Amino acid sequence: MSTSSSSDKVNFPGLTGSTPGEQFEPRQTSESEDWHPDPSKSLPLSPARQRLVDDIIALYSCYPTVERVKRYTADCVYDDQFVYANDRYKMAGQWFALPKLFNASKNEGYQVVVNDRDLIQFRNEQSWTFKIIPKTATINALVSLSLDPDTVDSDFIQVKYHKDQANDKDYSHEGVGFSFKKWQADNVMKYMDSEEVKAFLPDKEARKENVRKYGSGTGQAPKTNV
Repeated sequence: MSTSSSSDKVNFPGLTGSTPGEQFEPRQTSESEDWHPDPSKSLPLSPARQRLVDDIIALYSCYPTVERVKRYTADCVYDDQFVYANDRYKMAGQWFALPKLFNASKNEGYQVVVNDRDLIQFRNEQSWTFKIIPKTATINALVSLSLDPDTVDSDFIQVKYHKDQANDKDYSHEGVGFSFKKWQADNVMKYMDSEEVKAFLPDKEARKENVRKYGSGTGQAPKTNV
């Protein structure tokens, strides 16, 4: 068992490892859309938590492996500007597709800003170099990792909900944009000729709940300063 250096704050009281990933969604709007990290101010992590963040950064950096995708529970949710994937099979399709879309993805730095018992949040700066267009885009985002209650004290911590926000607003989960996000996640893995992705095929049967809709990017999203 690892020794945790996290705070005792619990963001998802009463939830267990068998609770579907949708219920672990962190909701927040920010007082600022500036997510530029300052690594010198990053909160310290326990060794187990640091290994988790290292694996997530490696996935962002186009180094997917089966073991790194196993950082997510079978019923996990991944939620960003372009994707809403609500099981690990769909999640695997996203991570293993990245090296096919980008020549490189470089982590420019990150800053852990929340280290609670069941939630890690960090400001992340990532530079993406496209394959088709010789252009590099640098994006700053707030990454939120809601932790699985069953593994939070283990050496191999897993994630129930992974949210990536590129500005101060949260997601509404409504409208044409969201429909595209979900369609994309629902279909990408079907076209992936990858044994690594197929390893997660059973996870498409993971327990799910309906997508939670909020009407606007501020609906049920308290203002925070992280």
